[in-house]
Amino acid sequence: APPALGQRSGRWQRPPPPQSPLEKVAAQEGLSLPELAGRWFLVGMASRCSYLAEHSHRLEATAVTVTVMDGQSLAISTFRKLDGTCWEIRQRYLPAQGHGRFLLKGRGYGSKVEVVVGETDHRTYAILYFQRGRSISVKLYGRTSQVSDAIADKFEQRVRAVGLNEDVTYYFPHYGFCDSADESHILD
Repeated sequence: APPALGQRSGRWQRPPPPQSPLEKVAAQEGLSLPELAGRWFLVGMASRCSYLAEHSHRLEATAVTVTVMDGQSLAISTFRKLDGTCWEIRQRYLPAQGHGRFLLKGRGYGSKVEVVVGETDHRTYAILYFQRGRSISVKLYGRTSQVSDAIADKFEQRVRAVGLNEDVTYYFPHYGFCDSADESHILD
């Protein structure tokens, strides 16, 4: 009788793990971390996050400051309003396998997030991919709070390429940004 599926010469072989959505995403060729540093504005985001879908009417203008640490990891300070108060959220993107790939470690099991800088020209826009578990999201950042139609189109193409669509794509306000937060409103 022929061997059963997954067996070869009487030995069980584990099927290969399914490919992670992020494995299909190439990191930006020639990415320069020093040129990535500085202030960015969150322009758009595509995600199947149920919280985002339910609260999309409450999106707040969000600004990010990127600082290169030790030449290979990134310190990210995100500034946004919550109930009218400016907050700063500090995160550290640690280098992962391959240039342009990072790991954001959270608290608790299953809270790590893989990050890929998929595309940027360093001067006007950056498209980043985030994956937690098997869930992927894509964010569009601009050096200004608005980007050209060509860049928005490019973002929407990248969103479709990872299986997301316009139903789960949200654009952020381009007014009312926070520049700082007082000490009692900083989350590390």
